[in-house]
Amino acid sequence: MFLGIEIGGTKLQLGVGTGDGPPLIALERRTVERTRGAAAIREQILEAGSKLFRQYPIERIGYGFGGPVNSMTGRVITSHQVEGWTDFPIVDWTRAAFGVPVRLGNDCDVAALAEATYGAGRGHGTVFYITVGTGIGGGLVIDGHSQGTGRLAIAEIGHLRPGPLADDPHATVESLAAGPGIEAAARALLSGQPRHPLITAGAFAAQDISVDWPTGRESETADDDTADLLGRCLGNVEQLDAKTIAQAANAGNRIARAALHQAHVALGWGIAQMVTLLSPHVVVIGGGVSLMGEELFFEPLRRQVRRFVFPPLAHSVRLVPAALDEEVVVHGAIALAAIE
Repeated sequence: MFLGIEIGGTKLQLGVGTGDGPPLIALERRTVERTRGAAAIREQILEAGSKLFRQYPIERIGYGFGGPVNSMTGRVITSHQVEGWTDFPIVDWTRAAFGVPVRLGNDCDVAALAEATYGAGRGHGTVFYITVGTGIGGGLVIDGHSQGTGRLAIAEIGHLRPGPLADDPHATVESLAAGPGIEAAARALLSGQPRHPLITAGAFAAQDISVDWPTGRESETADDDTADLLGRCLGNVEQLDAKTIAQAANAGNRIARAALHQAHVALGWGIAQMVTLLSPHVVVIGGGVSLMGEELFFEPLRRQVRRFVFPPLAHSVRLVPAALDEEVVVHGAIALAAIE
């Protein structure tokens, strides 16, 4: 049996599996208290891990860490969310604590391995995995092997900069298409700030909505759309989140649709560049934003990918939802640990 450990910015998960895929034999979840830093997370790993070691004959441990890692040296490079992880020797620390071999991977890389091995990418030679949530990450698996071992980063589709004028390292696909980017776009539109170029001048026009959106109830005026969104967040635009924006868009709110349109264009452009270079057999997309579903997320995104991709590949691209839900990183960490 193998132990897979996911360390994120808000959650810690430890799962036991056989290496043959779902379901997990056991799962321990803990909430990450960011203010207490990495030391508190290590305490939680010792507590939950010791419990699982007493119950199951665990042979090896795999990690999916939410941040850049050096898998060859077994060290965390840093965490962008929790203090105390910078240059931490997590493999040596874990081996000393539990006395078994340990492998380390980035969370997106091991999630890609899980989806390629057990999930929506199973049976496909080249699988590109994307998670779209608070951030955007990617992972590449070819013939069952996770790519990028020993490199500082690979498949970082969220950090592509759309267009040659995007010389600011913060002007990325992630900044436009992840949850916070969608929220920022909606707030900007509500406050009358200049629209980002990806929210085109005709974004509210009927022809744009008919191209990028399913037919449904349409708000009669921009004022109605504004009032609708403000009502949904009780007048506090800082409380406007991506889930609420999706609900408004589904009800026909054109401001919400314009904010999502920006995300579709930016992420669709990024996926198109990746497909043009790699031509994967399947692109698997997970994460909280992708849960908006077919009409609000996948179909508009496919349309933008076809718009930007190398034309001969336009109808060969398969974009599918991830299959392993919130346990995907744990399954990937187990798959990493199970590799002989």
